[in-house]
Amino acid sequence: MIIHETLAELGISNRQTDIYLSLLKLGPSSIRDIAAAVDINRGTVYEELKRLRTMSLVTYFPQGKRRFFCAEPPEVLVRRARRVEKKTTSAADRLEHEILPDLKQIMPDISQTSVFHYEGDEGVEYLLRDILETVSDSEEKHYRVYSSRHIRKYLYRPFPGFTNARVKAGIHVNVIAIGEGGEDAPLSNRKWIEDQTGEQAASYVAVYGSKCAMISLVGGDYQTVVILDSEGISSAMKISFDTLWERL
Repeated sequence: MIIHETLAELGISNRQTDIYLSLLKLGPSSIRDIAAAVDINRGTVYEELKRLRTMSLVTYFPQGKRRFFCAEPPEVLVRRARRVEKKTTSAADRLEHEILPDLKQIMPDISQTSVFHYEGDEGVEYLLRDILETVSDSEEKHYRVYSSRHIRKYLYRPFPGFTNARVKAGIHVNVIAIGEGGEDAPLSNRKWIEDQTGEQAASYVAVYGSKCAMISLVGGDYQTVVILDSEGISSAMKISFDTLWERL
């Protein structure tokens, strides 16, 4: 459910969301009634209620020897989201302006090549988002791609909104497509070269900023990603790409 996904981003677990929603429906309730409604044992419900109280999402009042718990109005969720947003923004600002410069100083010489390896759809999504972030922060709002026909149907599976996000950010791309196919898109230029190997290899190479990234398929449709962060390699790849581009 979308509410579970949204509240999870606020640090509220699915179990806590279920308890909160049940309390909204039930009104003031005992631990026994809540446990029955969410089908969770009473000890666990009690611990989760304590956590929800620290989040200011639940209150309680005594009635005789029993406690009755109440859900705070849904508006508190919006207030919590605003607080999380404010803290996240503040943390991002501190990281960028105060912490990041210090962290960069303790890194080894940037002349060496850094290599990163990722797997699966999560790895591909990471790469696509890294392209957007890296190119958005660079003076040249442009990157280069080699893309074979056999990988195209898998490439944007984990991030179907990538092209729209790229266009919204004003990022241009030149694509050398290996093999037929590929769709035209805004802020995208495409040229083709024939796949003469006949091996139906599935691969994708992106050159962006100081990085070169490669995606390949393993076992049919499982994607592996390697990212090289090297000014020297990236510069050489850009020169070779642009030379081939001009000759096509």
